[in-house]
Amino acid sequence: MSTDDKPRQTHYHFSHVTTGRYLPAPGKAPGWPFAEIGHWKIDVNVSSDDWIASLREWRREHLTRIGYDDANYRRPELQWAQRNFVHAQMMVEDRYFYDPVAQKYTVDRYLDDLEARYGGIDSVLIWYVYPNIGVDDRNQFDLARDLPGGLDGLRSAVDDFHRRGVKVFLPTMPWDNGTREQQETDWLAVAEIVKAVGADGLNGDTYNGVPRAFFDACDALGCPVVLQPESTISAEEQLIWNVSSWGKKAPADVVPSVAKFKWLEPRHMINYENRWGRERTNDLQYMFFNGVGYNAWENVWGIWNQFTPRNAEALRRCIAIERKFAAQMTGADWRPYAPTLQAGVFASEFPHGGVRVWNFVNRNEYAVEGEQIALAHRDGVRYFDLWHGVALTPRRDGDRCVFEFALEGHGFGTLLAIDADVQVDGLDAFLDAMRERAKTPLQSLSNTWHAIPQQLVAIAPTAAVATAPAGMIAIPGGDFDFVVQGIEIEGQTWAGLDVQYPWEPNPRRSHRRRMRIAPFHIDRTPVTNAEFKRFVDTANYAPRDAHNFLRDWKNGAPQPGWENKPVTWVSLEDARAYAAWAGKRLPHEWEWQYAAQGNDGRAYPWGNAWNDDVAPKTNRGRRVPAPADVDAHPQGASPFGVLDLVGNVWQWTDEYADEHTRAAVLRGGSSYQPQTSHWYFPQAHRLDQHGKYLLMAPSKDRSGLIGFRCVVDA
Repeated sequence: MSTDDKPRQTHYHFSHVTTGRYLPAPGKAPGWPFAEIGHWKIDVNVSSDDWIASLREWRREHLTRIGYDDANYRRPELQWAQRNFVHAQMMVEDRYFYDPVAQKYTVDRYLDDLEARYGGIDSVLIWYVYPNIGVDDRNQFDLARDLPGGLDGLRSAVDDFHRRGVKVFLPTMPWDNGTREQQETDWLAVAEIVKAVGADGLNGDTYNGVPRAFFDACDALGCPVVLQPESTISAEEQLIWNVSSWGKKAPADVVPSVAKFKWLEPRHMINYENRWGRERTNDLQYMFFNGVGYNAWENVWGIWNQFTPRNAEALRRCIAIERKFAAQMTGADWRPYAPTLQAGVFASEFPHGGVRVWNFVNRNEYAVEGEQIALAHRDGVRYFDLWHGVALTPRRDGDRCVFEFALEGHGFGTLLAIDADVQVDGLDAFLDAMRERAKTPLQSLSNTWHAIPQQLVAIAPTAAVATAPAGMIAIPGGDFDFVVQGIEIEGQTWAGLDVQYPWEPNPRRSHRRRMRIAPFHIDRTPVTNAEFKRFVDTANYAPRDAHNFLRDWKNGAPQPGWENKPVTWVSLEDARAYAAWAGKRLPHEWEWQYAAQGNDGRAYPWGNAWNDDVAPKTNRGRRVPAPADVDAHPQGASPFGVLDLVGNVWQWTDEYADEHTRAAVLRGGSSYQPQTSHWYFPQAHRLDQHGKYLLMAPSKDRSGLIGFRCVVDA
């Protein structure tokens, strides 16, 4: 054997190589990449004992350096985090969570679906902010109060989760400093909401460790919370009050990585998050190997990234084991890289209270059968193959016991050892359930991902009229190159992003189609406050969900001088009601774009270059002023003479729905561009761009910068 081929047995000075979220694996010198040529040369068994000894010294030193105090891990009110194995970020716009027709939260429907597909969740993050925040000046705290029923409604949903044994996180976002000023610190503002709704935790969006101020503010109100930073903790002392966190992007090397903060504090719960991952086997193996949890996030900003059947079933089985043996998963004496007998198979040992669990992951793409691990013989110990739900009788080899069981390709396994004087409650029933599950190999289940289909919500035609009604402009029919792109901040070019036009096989960001446009008539300007007032008075219109309805009116009427401004604070449903009353309808998006663009593909209604003089001035402040009058910029007319198309207020057009999400296409953009973050709802002033606005309920959907105009069929 050459020197290069010999396994490396090196003591590492870990303080120089553990600045990230993962620890360097045994057999890898500091600074080695996680995936390199020759990874097959690494013999973890040879160097793991040496590695563990060095790592224990590193842990002892680091805990001393940060003045570690484990008091928060011992607090009874916070210990639920140590059992929080399956967490889910949930969009409030998910149709399984809220029914806008019945106007009620449907928590049971949401949870029943998750239990059926992968075994359910232990906690949920109720997400009501991004990507819609920034469409107007409402801040993150305003949006919580704009949920159906306000904070009382949110409290009812939280109570429903609690009734099902699920803990609830709320979000806090440090980057929201461009919308309305809150006049108090983020930690005080969110603590008040936590207390009002009975939440259990706070998720710190973009935080590398949620600041102590949030923990103390909630504690001061008598509602202690589990903090959960979105990103991995950067300053190790924050481990003291952040008793949980997310993990991200585990390397997919043959040797599985070890979670740094799980090693520093075994009771620290990590929920691994990889929201854009379509194939999650590496994620689940990382989770299982480290004995940590998962963020089962599927509705990603309105894009449905569902578990494949294989991944869902793998999660179900892994989490069943971790929940059943939670005390072992969070025990102080866990040891990664327990010596195994097969190449490419790795195990971690989790001992506690006379019960030892070894979680196995097979990093090979092929099945590995035969003898997997050898343990020192101990009298009276009972052994079980938990993954397959059967008792095991090891082969005795001197003072060792050798265990044989099968692992699927990229599969999982668990060995259980119970001391003679220990009983595990419910073990027989658990083994029966696992044995029944094991009858279906994971590899027999589909691992194919596909985008779920969307449907365009139909718009009924109007009675056709030959000439344009008063206040409308006739748009002649013709051939039209409909070219448009969604401007969503995240999602890259995923199938499933943006919307799916009726002629497309799936949703996608970029769209192009040569179309034949039938003649129609369109409102010369957006519907004004004065016009909407006539509708309200004549039709006695009062929406069932009236929160935020015509919020900028005073005493049931537009403010003086606002009569000719576009009506806002109207939902898509309100706009449809007006259109039906007027004998009109909302435009399809391509009709809106054709009326704005004509046939020359121009970027703006007036031409190909932005002109500050033909649209309202851009507002980059923290509050939204009154919109401009609808006829204030006649120079901005389209080729057909249509006014106020771009840069004043967004305009409702089509609605799209899939099984989980509803969304409206907004056109024209507005004058508002909140600063401090690129995550605010982006503007789409160009005529080849549109905004996708997630829909939940009128109370939350209404906005001070969304209006509408109507069309009539010709």
